[in-house]
Amino acid sequence: MAARKHLLVLLMTLLTAACTAEHGGTPFPVPRATSASPAGNAPSTKVRAVVDGRTVELADGTRARISLLAEPASCGAAAALEFATKTLLDKEVRVSSITPGEISLMLQDGTDYALLAVTNGILRTTGVDGGPLTAAETKAAQAKLGLWAKDCSTSPAPPPVSTSTNPPPPPPPAPPCVVVYRVNSEWPGAFQADVTVRNVSGALIDGWTLRWRFADGQTVSQMWNATVSQSSADVSVTNAAYNALIVSNGSVTLGFNGSVNGANSAPASFTLNGTACTRG
Repeated sequence: MAARKHLLVLLMTLLTAACTAEHGGTPFPVPRATSASPAGNAPSTKVRAVVDGRTVELADGTRARISLLAEPASCGAAAALEFATKTLLDKEVRVSSITPGEISLMLQDGTDYALLAVTNGILRTTGVDGGPLTAAETKAAQAKLGLWAKDCSTSPAPPPVSTSTNPPPPPPPAPPCVVVYRVNSEWPGAFQADVTVRNVSGALIDGWTLRWRFADGQTVSQMWNATVSQSSADVSVTNAAYNALIVSNGSVTLGFNGSVNGANSAPASFTLNGTACTRG
């Protein structure tokens, strides 16, 4: 039995000596299980720029988004940027990578930046289902802190800024005239009406033609202060020699007798020298 023990010891000694000789006198390292380094053991760096409440640029030029923080609401973006700048700019932080383009930031005192921002109601969380961040967001909402005080949680995103180089079309010009059509009297099969045209164009009108269309088959039988022609329902009226000029904010009135059979509704629209007028 003692001889067997001596033999085992001798074999172990020979094996160890062989391994040591094969590797230059250095024995194999003992294998160890690997695991992700906690944020407290992550390398330290400095934040050299703050883009917004959840995006920073590190000392080596890397730009990354802080994980688990939602995009700042439109009405809280300025406050989020101010908070991030005050808390992170030119500060030493510890960084651990979560996913490509996203990082976790730990302040020098061990505070997690994402948790700090959510606790103060500066930003909301995203991609989180339970845990400290969810609890912090609930408490901030209940206490109406930060963006919750302004109800930023439901504020719509600002409309996109147009990048088109084409300016919007100008608004149509205001009508240059106002027309008042008034039936003064009616009797079986006939009526008498006045039409007043006011010049609101801001310029002098020298010579004019007024046109309209009857809707109920009316016809003009006699007209004064203008010359009339009619084709079916379409009526064209031209100024007399003595009222061709209509000064700015001035007006001219013409009258006529007409024939009608049944309804006698007013024309729907008028044009003066080809431009539509406003009904007065």
